[in-house]
Amino acid sequence: MRRKLLDILCCPVCKGDLGLSVGEENEHEILEGVLACKKCGVDYPIHEGIPNLLPKNLNL
Repeated sequence: MRRKLLDILCCPVCKGDLGLSVGEENEHEILEGVLACKKCGVDYPIHEGIPNLLPKNLNL
């Protein structure tokens, strides 16, 4: 996930702003980490550069 996407992403549950916690990144993108909603507190993992923005009750 590229850092500039954080400017346009929002929480799919409440539309709140997302904070970023980086676990691993390279010069181009964030490879591992967590996006966390500042409003409702839901966490969304980033794995292999792909953010999973599905609410937990919809994750398969």
